[in-house]
Amino acid sequence: MPGHIYLDHGATTPLHPQVLEAMLPWLQVSFANPSSLYGPAREAREAVEQSRSMVATILGCRPAEITFTSGGTESVNAALRGIGLAQQRARSGNEIVTTTIEHQAVLHTCQELERFGMVVRHADVDRDGRVLANSIKAAIRPKTALVSVMLANNEVGTIEPVSEIARVVRRRGTELGKQVLVHTDAIAAAGQLPLDVNVLEVDSLSLAAHKFGGPKGAGILYLRRAVPFTAQQTGGGQEHQRRAGTENVAAIVGTARALEIATSSLPAEAPRLATLRDRLVSGILAAIPGVRLNGHPTERLAGNASFRLADVNGEELLMELDAAGIAASSGSACADASWEPSHVVLAMGYTMAEAAGSVRFTLGSETTQNEIDYAIATLPEIVARLRSGAQALTVSS
Repeated sequence: MPGHIYLDHGATTPLHPQVLEAMLPWLQVSFANPSSLYGPAREAREAVEQSRSMVATILGCRPAEITFTSGGTESVNAALRGIGLAQQRARSGNEIVTTTIEHQAVLHTCQELERFGMVVRHADVDRDGRVLANSIKAAIRPKTALVSVMLANNEVGTIEPVSEIARVVRRRGTELGKQVLVHTDAIAAAGQLPLDVNVLEVDSLSLAAHKFGGPKGAGILYLRRAVPFTAQQTGGGQEHQRRAGTENVAAIVGTARALEIATSSLPAEAPRLATLRDRLVSGILAAIPGVRLNGHPTERLAGNASFRLADVNGEELLMELDAAGIAASSGSACADASWEPSHVVLAMGYTMAEAAGSVRFTLGSETTQNEIDYAIATLPEIVARLRSGAQALTVSS
């Protein structure tokens, strides 16, 4: 098949043409600082607030509960640090409960918070990468202040029962006579799952625009009203004093427009992606010996197909796929630059060899059936070649 087939939408998505169109005026003509008082600045301020209202409508919250950030990593960092440190300062607790399969933005931030006196507990998951509500409940202690569980895993695609977990956390907090707050990293789920915070029953939620057709370097943080929060970026009073700094008007406008498009497309796009995903999964499982699906077989993102390939090195596999014109990944895009076996697959209870042979295909709005069929035809040839080379090397040594 000519050209390059992009099956790595979990890493990033192309900027939607309508998003670019919405952003251009704020990059080229209407460049005023929204904190100034003259006419063009007021127009910029209005664009920011209209975008905030648009996002709030989609998430089912108040506009004042939305903070625009520089991306998913900042949105996660701000939630964990801002809520965790505020709770610690208020003596409401200094413990965080999270899981072993979270993105590094959560795991590394929790590690850093331990340097500031926070205590972090990690709940395990089952072999499908599913977080059990009872395991979260068991990890909550009298000093627990915050629970953070992702809405869907970015590597293996498993959808987590966040609303059930939130209800369990709330009941456990009541038993302890305190409030335990719930944050969800919804970055991988955006564009594939509904994001109503009232349905999810969370106090905080993080998003990254470039995961749903928006610009890189832009994100969203939802903070329910009255949630304790310590600003991590100080200076001016922007973003309701939760994030100082001149607003990136073009990125904010693009983020809101991208979320609007992704949300309106969801009823048709999610089933289409699921059909293509199932075609890819069944084709690969039938064509390659010793391959297994990573993640939950049904409770998974519509566009995610992750596999464990026995006797294959994941890094070599990705290079061979690239040479064949297919872009894929071994897991989180943030980890691939310094490749190492997936911590998610390891946390699910699989061996280092199984984790090292994992590959992830993530589908998007421009993915076609022809591209899926090409991947089904190409991957078995690559795997057979890599296995033959490994066997030959073993024999010769």
